[in-house]
Amino acid sequence: MKWEGNRESSNVEDRRDDDGGGSSGGGIMGGRSIGIGTIVIALVGGWIFGINPMTIISLMSGGSAPQVQQQQAPAHRPPKDDPLAKFVSTVLADTEDVWTDVFAKAGGTYKDPTLVLFRGATRTACGQGQAAMGPFYCPGDQKVYIDLGFYDTLKNQLGAPGEFAEAYVIAHEVGHHVQNLMGISEKVDAMRSRVSKTQYNALSVRLELQADCFAGLWAKHAQNARHILENGDIESAMNAAAKIGDDALQRASGGEVVPDSFTHGTSAQRQRWFNTGYQTGVVKSCDTFSARQL
Repeated sequence: MKWEGNRESSNVEDRRDDDGGGSSGGGIMGGRSIGIGTIVIALVGGWIFGINPMTIISLMSGGSAPQVQQQQAPAHRPPKDDPLAKFVSTVLADTEDVWTDVFAKAGGTYKDPTLVLFRGATRTACGQGQAAMGPFYCPGDQKVYIDLGFYDTLKNQLGAPGEFAEAYVIAHEVGHHVQNLMGISEKVDAMRSRVSKTQYNALSVRLELQADCFAGLWAKHAQNARHILENGDIESAMNAAAKIGDDALQRASGGEVVPDSFTHGTSAQRQRWFNTGYQTGVVKSCDTFSARQL
C-alpha cells in the first residue's frame, strides 16, 4: 500500500500512556498480545469490526445502550516517530478526504470522527472498552477505538497480514461512523425492542456488511484519487474479510456453525460486499437493507 508522504489526520487521540480508567485484569492492561482463545471468543460474540461491543451486548439482551461517560484525560497526539501511529493517521486522513468529497457531492457535510489509540482498556461514551473486543466504533462520542496490538493478532493469529488489511480495519470502522451520520445506526438501534434476538442479529449482519461495502467504496475512491494500491492489496483485504466471517470464526473456535447467531455475516458475504463497494464506488450500491440476497 502506498501511503508514505500522504497527509496525516489531526483527529487522532493517543491514550496509550493513560491508565485506562481502572484495571481490567487478566494481563490485558500491559498492552501485550492477547491469546487466540480470547480473541476468537470476542469475534464469535460479534465484538470485532463493528459497532461498539458494549452497545451490541446490551441490545442483544434487550436492554438500552450504555450511558455516556466523561472522557478521563485530555487528548494527546501520537509521537511523530511512531510508524504504526503514522500509518493509521494517514489512513484516517484518506478516509476523511474520500467521505468529505462523497458527502459534498450529495449536498451534505461530513463530520470527521476521532480515532483513539489505547492499550488494554479505555473509557468511552458507550462504556468501558477493552483490547479483547477488537477495534470498535462508539456512536455516543463518534470515535473509533483501536489497540494497535490487534494488528499483531490479525497477522499472526488470524492469518490476515498486510498493510491494506490493516487499512480495511480502519475503513470498516469509519463506515460505521458514516452510518451514524446518515441515521442508519439509529434506525437499527430503534428496532431492538420490536424484534426477536434472531431478527436483530439479521439486522446487525446487514449493518456490518454495509460497513464492509463502505470500506470498499473508500478503497475505490482513494485509488482513483491517490493511487494508493499495490499488487495484492485488494486480495489482502478480501482475505481479512474471509478470516473474520461469522462462519469461519465459529469453525475456528471449534464450535458448531449456527447461522441464526451470525451478527457480522459469512466470509463470502463480507468479501462480496467489500467488493461491491470497491467495484462501484457508489453509496447506493451499499444498500444491504434492501438487498434480497446478501
